[in-house]
Amino acid sequence: MTEPRIVSAAFVASSSDPGKLPAPALAEVAFAGRSNVGKSSLLNTMMQRKNLARTSRTPGCTRQINLFEVAWTDGLHVHLVDLPGYGYAKRSRTEKSSWGPMLEGYLSTRGVLRAVTILVDVRRGPEEDDLELVDFLHALETPPRILLAATKIDKLSRAQQKPALEKVKRQFKGPIIGFSSVTGDGRDALWQRLRHAIAIEPANEHE
Repeated sequence: MTEPRIVSAAFVASSSDPGKLPAPALAEVAFAGRSNVGKSSLLNTMMQRKNLARTSRTPGCTRQINLFEVAWTDGLHVHLVDLPGYGYAKRSRTEKSSWGPMLEGYLSTRGVLRAVTILVDVRRGPEEDDLELVDFLHALETPPRILLAATKIDKLSRAQQKPALEKVKRQFKGPIIGFSSVTGDGRDALWQRLRHAIAIEPANEHE
């Protein structure tokens, strides 16, 4: 049997107001993380596109919620949601204060949200902002699946990768996927988990 593959990926919409995003019609999986963790690069790797999600050397480049639609050969259509990076100090006070309501508004009101992938730099591990986001997601009335991805594993030698991932896993107290946007390591494993999360109805999440 032929494995399903991506046949198209396209930008759909962008907004700083969750209420102005397109009406929820497809299952959504969101990606969150501190600024400069490699979120846009990961999204491009996941969608097998070079520059669909805008990348920048300037931390905090993503300031709005961006939706992308991905279609597969087996008929799956899903929205990937690029959330604004958090934790970067060199933003204006007004801009930083808007990120909290923006993120919380999307995460707490989007009924089609099936999973949130939280990204951390494997060399730094989870920071306070990341752990607070995990707590916030767990407290939602209908919590999405929480997936953890440790980015930039190509920055470590093969011998260093396993102990670094084990350390992050202990800090998060859950499974984690090592990911590299340079080599593509972790892409298939992350997609497998996302597709599984999409297939599960929220009411059956914890059965």
